Amino acid sequence: MSMLIADKKADLAGPGIGDYRELEKILPDDYHSLLTPKETQQAIFQVKRYIEDGLCRELSLMMVEVPLIVDVESGVNDMLDRDGSRTPVQFHISNDRDVHPVDAQVVQAATKWKRVALKQLDCKIGEGICTDMRAIRKDYFLDHDHSAYVDQWDWERRITVEQRNLDFLKLTVGKIWNVLVGAEKLGQSLFPQLKDSRFPNLPEKLTFLHAEEILDMYPDLPRKQRETEVLQKYPAIFIIGIGWPLKDGYPHEMRAADYDDWITDTRSQTGKTTHGLNGDILVWNPVTRRRHELSSMGIRVTAKTLKQQLAMSNQLGVLDLPYHRAILADLVPLSIGGGIGQSRTLMLLLRKAHLGEVSVTVWPKILKEMCARRNIFVLE
Repeated sequence: MSMLIADKKADLAGPGIGDYRELEKILPDDYHSLLTPKETQQAIFQVKRYIEDGLCRELSLMMVEVPLIVDVESGVNDMLDRDGSRTPVQFHISNDRDVHPVDAQVVQAATKWKRVALKQLDCKIGEGICTDMRAIRKDYFLDHDHSAYVDQWDWERRITVEQRNLDFLKLTVGKIWNVLVGAEKLGQSLFPQLKDSRFPNLPEKLTFLHAEEILDMYPDLPRKQRETEVLQKYPAIFIIGIGWPLKDGYPHEMRAADYDDWITDTRSQTGKTTHGLNGDILVWNPVTRRRHELSSMGIRVTAKTLKQQLAMSNQLGVLDLPYHRAILADLVPLSIGGGIGQSRTLMLLLRKAHLGEVSVTVWPKILKEMCARRNIFVLE
């Protein structure tokens, strides 16, 4: 196997850098927080409130409660990818002396639950929900921007069949981007020291690129290196079509087969060989000097595209689960939705070098010591 092929395979799913010797080379050694710990907490809650209010206003959403645990048999937990590399925390509830037990999982994301919730809450076309979601992803490598504890604004909006197209996807992404740009401006108005010439502000507009286009630009690079290179040219991008196998034989990144639609042929809309109605927002982080993912989102599968994607992924067996049966029977509405990383976003907007400066979770001793040597102090 060539080194290029090995690199591309290794780059498909596994989040995190994966090696603390490598991370030590990457963490900035000239870092000083622009905010005190107290100011950081004040900024976190002001910016969070602005983003939640902005998302609800721009996308016609309402804030709702969201589960932390779900029944294994429901099939609504998020498997994150389709290679089985990231599995949820699972436990047995021996209810009623094990007469009426429940096998439960901690959510990895609320992606599939939200679509069911649109029906439960009787959301009309154009209406949707937003959640302050918490999750555990135990299989992440814990580095500067990956944590086992995940916090997201998970949102979902009901749409029509006519809105299942790239123009509507881009329109929705643009509205979300406007909220994030506004949140950055709010933070700087409250704490002027955040406006620092070393750290350029977000551009007013995103650049939209298809995964196929980025591969054409950098055919010999693995996915993360392609993203790093393209972000030197365009500091904020939305990559469309994540999950569809590209012409080198690999998807841009692995993506679960049962929520985002990454299989729909969009060449009639682009005039090129393109697929998919989903994507990710990525930016260049001037503090860490690295690529920085903020959000994954997409138009959701129909009964037809669900079966196609599961067949391609060799996962047709899950069609017996309640969530999947509901899609096949058209019992849940068509929708668009996504997740926006809260700590990821706050880390970027508050000019932090590590997730642990804006969220409280567990980190290995080696990482805490490595950070402390660089003036990066994680919350405990």
